[in-house]
Amino acid sequence: MAAIVEIKYFNSFLLKKTVSDDIPKWNGSTGVPEGTAGHYPVISGDTPGLLNQDKSWFIEESRIRGGYNNTNIDYGVRAYLVDENPNAKHRTNSLIYSGIFNSRTGVNQSNVFNVSEDITKSADPANGSIQRLYAEDSNLILFQENKVSRALIDKDAIYSAEGGGSVTTATNVIGEIVPYAGNFGISTNPESFAVYGYRKYFVDANRNAVMRLSMDGMTEISNYGMIDYFRDELGALNSGKAIGAYDIYTKQYVLSLQRDDIENNYQTLAFDEAINGWTSRFTYSPDQIFSIKNKYYSIKDEKLYQHNYLPSEGNNRGVFYGEYNKSSVTFVFNPSVSMSKSFKTVNYEGSSGWEINGFKGQVEYELSDVAKKIYSYDEGSYIENGVKYYVGFNNREGKYKADIVQNRVEDKFGQPYEEETVVLAQNTSGVKGYYATVTISTDDSTEVNNSGGKPRELFAVSSEYNESSY
Repeated sequence: MAAIVEIKYFNSFLLKKTVSDDIPKWNGSTGVPEGTAGHYPVISGDTPGLLNQDKSWFIEESRIRGGYNNTNIDYGVRAYLVDENPNAKHRTNSLIYSGIFNSRTGVNQSNVFNVSEDITKSADPANGSIQRLYAEDSNLILFQENKVSRALIDKDAIYSAEGGGSVTTATNVIGEIVPYAGNFGISTNPESFAVYGYRKYFVDANRNAVMRLSMDGMTEISNYGMIDYFRDELGALNSGKAIGAYDIYTKQYVLSLQRDDIENNYQTLAFDEAINGWTSRFTYSPDQIFSIKNKYYSIKDEKLYQHNYLPSEGNNRGVFYGEYNKSSVTFVFNPSVSMSKSFKTVNYEGSSGWEINGFKGQVEYELSDVAKKIYSYDEGSYIENGVKYYVGFNNREGKYKADIVQNRVEDKFGQPYEEETVVLAQNTSGVKGYYATVTISTDDSTEVNNSGGKPRELFAVSSEYNESSY
């Protein structure tokens, strides 16, 4: 039913429907409003439950004097204003700072955010959210998902018309945000951040890179012989963790990549600035790692562990979280590249207690010539007729040497290869291949009462070889 309203001007109006508290609830099963005995208001015919249309609407002018294009009517100033739409908004690319805290005078304004002052600073939202902040001298370093920048603190940068810039003091707490060269960020792995001196380390999983930020800018240290490795590991990390810390005792950046899709699937390794390369892998998966003073610690299952014990503090070599693991080194023999060779012996310089667990010569793409295990000097010794013999390494003038004895031929899946076309005989001396993959590790005698390993030194490993006949 339409209502006719008499107006004097060409006004703009708001039509609002009123709601009455005494409207009875309609009961569809009985056909009458609840709480009534068949008596209820009607306006026309026998339509129940409706109010009088003349009283169910009201008209409010939205402009002063009702004139066209005049000033809109507003609430005006109200004390203790309450936000009618209290919707929170997360500005993940912005910074905000509070008042100061002065411990000497007792002034604490850390909970004061004065909106009358310019207390916010925003980074480029195209580079993602801010994941980590690090204060260095008079600069604040911002680690976004896709970019690393520095913000000037208590100073600002002024640029001339020619593009030159100079730094000057300013009233701004956070000054100009200046990005570092290179499109690298910290992704969503702020736990990978570590710092020592002027070097900062972090992981950019989105770009399969491990980065170092120093005085010469950003360097992709994952390129130092580990491109394929980090491409595979970081590519499969997904929402897992990349926990990083600086081991102040060994002067290494330690990184533990922990996948969340497979239980106990982790890779913990270390980067050494002395050789600019990745030197070690470890058999422990920490929840947190950090250094305090000159000691390196890790936390596992809410327990604190100290690493790198000094000789005077105990013996825990190869022991992580109460479990002992052997130490090993895997490397490749490839002298005279592309020449097919027959490896006859293996030699090493160092202390006793090392054994060869794997010696594989690459014969073809799908075939490997495998040597038997070579025991250490102590474990491989035996006495026969009062004479001491060595089945593994023998000490000759302070250098340990052993003959290589072929064991079998393996296919690419590590299974014995039994086709008649294989001409390598069983138990012949030497391993054939144009290169060989060798793993040398500590023997069982290195463990001391299941609490730790004896110190073992290894300086060099070599092999004598002959050119194979084609």
